[in-house]
Amino acid sequence: MLNLILPATLALAGLGAGIGAGIALKPTAAAPAQDGADAAPECAATTAIAAAAAEVPPEPPTDSDFVKLANQFVVPVVRDGAVAAMVVLNLTLEVAEDAGDAVRAREPKLRDSFLRVLLDHANAGGFDGAFTANGTMDSLRGALLEVGRNDAGPGLRNILILDINRQDAG
Repeated sequence: MLNLILPATLALAGLGAGIGAGIALKPTAAAPAQDGADAAPECAATTAIAAAAAEVPPEPPTDSDFVKLANQFVVPVVRDGAVAAMVVLNLTLEVAEDAGDAVRAREPKLRDSFLRVLLDHANAGGFDGAFTANGTMDSLRGALLEVGRNDAGPGLRNILILDINRQDAG
């Protein structure tokens, strides 16, 4: 019986404390300003807040096409002249809807450029340690996007890394 009473009591006490805190911390209505000097700064701050709230971030384009590259990328991680690990990645390209066919036609050139970037990334230590950290992955995506746009044009919007796996050599 005590197993039921204690949790119920604690729940009710927490609920009561929450309601009490809500009532005690409820903001009071601001008193109207007596003279025009006090009203201007308050009005400017309110206007700035309202303007910021009214700004709606632009919606991402909805006319995207996704081009999945046919084969995965296999990147060796070399240390002291020997392969220490293998990194396997699957990439998909986000492109403008009308650029999908052109990007698919340029896939061999894109794969070559992407492999060069991935090998440079591996040689610079990009696949060592916490290689999936946001900063490291953002740097890799940025480099891939840059060379991808050189090969495929501005219709290439984003590089999506769908899978990444590192297997250390045993």
